[in-house]
Amino acid sequence: MSNPEPATLPHDPFRDGKKFTLDGADASDSSAISAGDLPPSAASMSAATSAAARYPGTDRPSTGTSTSTSVSQSQGTPSYNFSRPRPPFSSHSRTGSANDTTTHGVPGSSNLTPPHTPHSPGFNLGANGYYGSGATSHSSLPRVGSSHSGINPFATPNASRPALRIRESFASPPIRPMTIYGQVGSGATTPGAVPPTPGLAALPAQVTGKSLLEKSTMLDPNQPLSKPWLEKSSKDPLARIAYCLTYFVILLGVAGGAVRCYLDYINVPMLEEQGNLCVVVDEDFSRGDEGGRLFGDNGLFFREVDMSGFGNGEFEMTTDSNNNSFVRDGHLYILPTLSSAALGEGAVLGDQPTVFNITNCSYNITHGASYTTSSDLELDDLDSSDSSPSNSNSNSTTDRETQRGTDVEFDQAAYLRACSAVSNSTIARVINPVQSARLSTRRSASIRYGKVEVRAKVPRGDWMWPAIWMLPRDQKYGGWPLSGEIDIMETRGNGPEYPHQGSNVVSGAIHWGPLVYLNSAWRTNGFWKKRRESYGERFHTYTLEWTEDWMRMYVDTRLHKMFNTKFGGNSGADGFWNRGDYPQVVYDNTGGQVVLQNPWVNGTKSAPFDESFYLILNVAVGSTNGWFPDGAGGKPWLDGSASAMSDFIKNKDKWLPTWPEAEEDRAMVIDSVKMWQLC
Repeated sequence: MSNPEPATLPHDPFRDGKKFTLDGADASDSSAISAGDLPPSAASMSAATSAAARYPGTDRPSTGTSTSTSVSQSQGTPSYNFSRPRPPFSSHSRTGSANDTTTHGVPGSSNLTPPHTPHSPGFNLGANGYYGSGATSHSSLPRVGSSHSGINPFATPNASRPALRIRESFASPPIRPMTIYGQVGSGATTPGAVPPTPGLAALPAQVTGKSLLEKSTMLDPNQPLSKPWLEKSSKDPLARIAYCLTYFVILLGVAGGAVRCYLDYINVPMLEEQGNLCVVVDEDFSRGDEGGRLFGDNGLFFREVDMSGFGNGEFEMTTDSNNNSFVRDGHLYILPTLSSAALGEGAVLGDQPTVFNITNCSYNITHGASYTTSSDLELDDLDSSDSSPSNSNSNSTTDRETQRGTDVEFDQAAYLRACSAVSNSTIARVINPVQSARLSTRRSASIRYGKVEVRAKVPRGDWMWPAIWMLPRDQKYGGWPLSGEIDIMETRGNGPEYPHQGSNVVSGAIHWGPLVYLNSAWRTNGFWKKRRESYGERFHTYTLEWTEDWMRMYVDTRLHKMFNTKFGGNSGADGFWNRGDYPQVVYDNTGGQVVLQNPWVNGTKSAPFDESFYLILNVAVGSTNGWFPDGAGGKPWLDGSASAMSDFIKNKDKWLPTWPEAEEDRAMVIDSVKMWQLC
């Protein structure tokens, strides 16, 4: 078979829309491509492939380099032949006929690499299974965006001169089927039918053209659809019982929970059910202190003036100054300030040794109820059995103050602690570094069972200790804590990050016990905590409800309960005495034995909380009683240190920046105070 004479074409036949002729093409086609028109990379392909295509049954020596396609330039006629493609799913590494003994399936070639591609449109398989020649236009060649599969035989990625490389747009995409029915050759007689490849198993999709997807079963429209989940069947009786029993138990649990909630709701004791409430105090501070109605001699609040620390080792002195307690814009302020602002820092720190006597010290009025002395305990030793706390149920303040004036010796040491201070830096003694206020209704109002409601905003600032609390007016059962203490609200000015309950926690408690060091408040206390804000950010209402049977403290609503307790027993003989579970004998701080006796034996079951209590509002600063635990939150002093107060003020650069400049944030601001008596 002779090769036709090709026509001379421009350099880029593909760009100019020309055709080229492969082996076996029509020689009359004037658009055939000559070898000279091809780029060197395409013209230099091995001639072994062409020889194999022309003489499949003969051995011809390899002409040189190993390629999968060759161009024959015999007699000036180019011929393009391609080796047989390797099936995409074949596990063999060689292609060719079953009788082919060459390495790569091409006769006479030991290093020819076959193109890994199926046939493409325009390239027809010959009878021997190898690709033959055919007229092909550039429009029929596979492109990058084409769905045809195959590898462009003219793309030469490894060409030494990339500028002559045929454009990559003519390179075929990765091998993938043209359709779900496989690939169709343009030379096939029937669409979808591919001539068999000798020696290789053809793919089912290539041979039959059938879909690789599984067929679904067509539903018969004349037959009903099968829905086994709707079919009724005879169930196991035990399964039916188990089914019903499951829902019965669920309903029983829901009903039981509802009944429990209802019973708990109706059994919550309400103060209004105990009787009528008579108003004792109703103050909203809208009228200010006009006529001394608040701070005068007959005013609602008594300003206690004291430097003793009130039994807690507090660092502030309480004054009657308008700098520390005043009314502004319808609110009562209790504002702590630095003593150095009034006395000078040298006098406070002791750089200039100073003796300071506080003006209008109230010890002479309050010493019977002050925590600076144990004189009240001596009342138990009075000879008069008529007025002994263990035998008298009288609530007459006049009688008891007369007893103190007549039978109790004046405690000079306690007086000096309450009314004066000495500063000397050489011995680490300082004057109380903070001035604040302590307001009480001890001379104006008290209640025995009833309700107290205070709406207030607590201060912010490290080591502040704001409190709303109550003390017994007459100390019927003895000194503190024998006659009790009621803490409606206490908190700390330290921020929420403080590890021992900061300003986002408010607590309530009652104090009681037969001795000072047997205070049992740890048994009767509680708190309420806010998760996202501090109680110093806005006003809250702190409430005490108190009857002969129970006591409750909460903030804003009864749902926010800080503390709640019921008074057990039938009398003082088995009430708080049994609750405390005290031993019969204890040791005092001198090592001596003390036989304990029930101080509430003649009281009611709520004793010592069966007497009149008055209200106290104050802001303390620091303490040595453990309210601020050592080593927590950067505490700058130790409770057991003799220089605790000095250490506190010398480290003011650490805590003073936490005190806000605005007085409304640094002070405890009270919006209203209300007290009711059960009557």
